[in-house]
Amino acid sequence: MGGTFQNLTMSAHNKKHFDVLNSGFSTRAIHAGQAPDSHSGAVIVPITLSTTFQQQSPGVTFPGGFEYGRSGNPTREAFEAQVAACEGAKYGLAFASGSVATVTISHLVRSGEHVISMDDVYGGTQRYFNRVASELMGVRFSFVDLTDPNNLTAAITPETKLVWIETPTNPMLKIADIEAISKLAHAHNLIVVVDNTFMSPYFQSPLQYGADIVMHSISKYINGHTDVIGGVIALNDQTLYQRLKFLQNSIGGTPSPFDSYLAMRGLKTLAVRMQAHEKNANQVAEFLEAHPKVDKVIYPGLPSHPQHELAKRQMRGFGGMITFFLKGDITHSRTFLENLRLAKLAESLGAVETLIEHPALMTHASVPPAMRAQLGISDSLVRMSVGIEDISDILADLSQALNHVAL
Repeated sequence: MGGTFQNLTMSAHNKKHFDVLNSGFSTRAIHAGQAPDSHSGAVIVPITLSTTFQQQSPGVTFPGGFEYGRSGNPTREAFEAQVAACEGAKYGLAFASGSVATVTISHLVRSGEHVISMDDVYGGTQRYFNRVASELMGVRFSFVDLTDPNNLTAAITPETKLVWIETPTNPMLKIADIEAISKLAHAHNLIVVVDNTFMSPYFQSPLQYGADIVMHSISKYINGHTDVIGGVIALNDQTLYQRLKFLQNSIGGTPSPFDSYLAMRGLKTLAVRMQAHEKNANQVAEFLEAHPKVDKVIYPGLPSHPQHELAKRQMRGFGGMITFFLKGDITHSRTFLENLRLAKLAESLGAVETLIEHPALMTHASVPPAMRAQLGISDSLVRMSVGIEDISDILADLSQALNHVAL
């Protein structure tokens, strides 16, 4: 009887099939990879904690194809399908952190080969490239300002295999033309990777502009609630997917089922959160740009951003990240940051709460001082991840903290 009911349920479900992959963003985020449980009908994907899976006969799995938790897990697989759908990709691969996703992609490059990276990248990415992949694995890196695509052409060597882009960059919010760079790179048979963490799939679709791989730290906007460490890759090329899937299993840096569930739940509300982040960030950017104690504001949504027109063309919104320079020195920066009451002085970003930090002393402290100076990461620079609190409270907090700064 149970089997009959299950068959009827599945038959009815098939008759009512909805084409999720060709639906709107929020519909994909909520429904992709989220088929009701075939046994109970539960509409939420279960958290499958089992580390191993029974086989019907030696080497013959049950229909799901699962063998061992590192190699595959139903909850993780649902999350991977959900992210892929949101990025307009065929394949998704989840990892225990954004750094593990970076490490896994880097294994596409062999010792003696060459990678061209955007010069302004997350401090952890720069640290891994320079102090691990380069020093210990023999991969060569060139850090190039890719806001001008012509700089890419000048940096390509016969050993170049991969181009790594952050756009907007962390923390200077520089924007790279994904389409132009992808065309140039593909003319030399190079793999193009875009770290899309700052924009999220809601505001930017790198694969649409020719990128081969898009990656995220899901700890940021995708999860959005400061309670998951994770990373994810999305792509369309089957050969690259098979290589990365092998590396995912071999390196073993996969997320737990519970983290996969939390990230999956967070992604379902990404659209409404990103709309709120951007709405607040626009007002914060305008407030800061008009404040007499602020020297400069960098936000793609401001007409003053040098690549504002590219941002409008390439992105569907401007996001919730703002970088600004206070007038004064490190003393004034400390005074401002220590007097905030609502905004949390903490690393990371993309959360519902407003987070603010000092890159030179926090997220980018591992970047050599000379490189920080070259990039413009000074002691007066502040990076702000604008949350979705009431805008009046965010502005009041910034105002009272700035009032403590005596120039």
